[in-house]
Amino acid sequence: MTRTTILKSDFALDVIAPAGRIGLIALATDFNSEQDLRRMLPSDIEIFTNRVLNANPVTLDNLRAMSGDITRAAGGILPGLDLDVLIYGCTSGTIAIGVEKIEQLVREAKPGILVSNPVSAALAGLSQLKARRISILTPYSEAVNLEMARYFESQRLEVINISGFNFESDIDMTGIPPKVIKNKAIEVCDENADCLFISCTAMRSSVVLEEIEQTIGKPVISSNQALVWHSLKLLKYSDGISGFGSLLDTDLGT
Repeated sequence: MTRTTILKSDFALDVIAPAGRIGLIALATDFNSEQDLRRMLPSDIEIFTNRVLNANPVTLDNLRAMSGDITRAAGGILPGLDLDVLIYGCTSGTIAIGVEKIEQLVREAKPGILVSNPVSAALAGLSQLKARRISILTPYSEAVNLEMARYFESQRLEVINISGFNFESDIDMTGIPPKVIKNKAIEVCDENADCLFISCTAMRSSVVLEEIEQTIGKPVISSNQALVWHSLKLLKYSDGISGFGSLLDTDLGT
């Protein structure tokens, strides 16, 4: 007969993610954002992920269609436990669905939670940098790019130019080599821009942000970098993070 023993709980449990818990709603087709965010986040903050149903190709209609699954995905992240911030991790999806609608859908599952998304985060970052005239690099089609440009212009920004790789698959977007992202970013950033924004959580932009900044002499914001910065601001985490561009490489303040 097997002997069973109940061990004494005479020890204190470790606190997991003592500086903060961030929930991420990632796309079902996303190959990149979890790894990219963890690469930049401090070790005392952890990210917990659920995936929202979506479909390629990345068209405005398909992006809007995922709105019906956002509340379920949000509710499936650490149910019954507290999160500090919840991220919706799709830039083009935020443009298509709308910032306010996404916040509403998230809070139906997690009432009162702090919410971020790549668009709100990028706008906050641009404001922090006092950037009003921007160039944008994306992996998207012209239709998605035009919608993005219209939205940023509605926020009293001047979009000098927007350039895209014309991909319609998240997997292809992640497959763009970082060296290509760097070279194209340098090529498309207008000399009159205050800042370059590299859109899309699926692109591996974060690893070349500093190289781009050093070449163009301007700040560069990417979707995932902005999400990390904005989440840390919401968490009131004050230490800067080096290696991922000037937006993060400062005292974040409270």
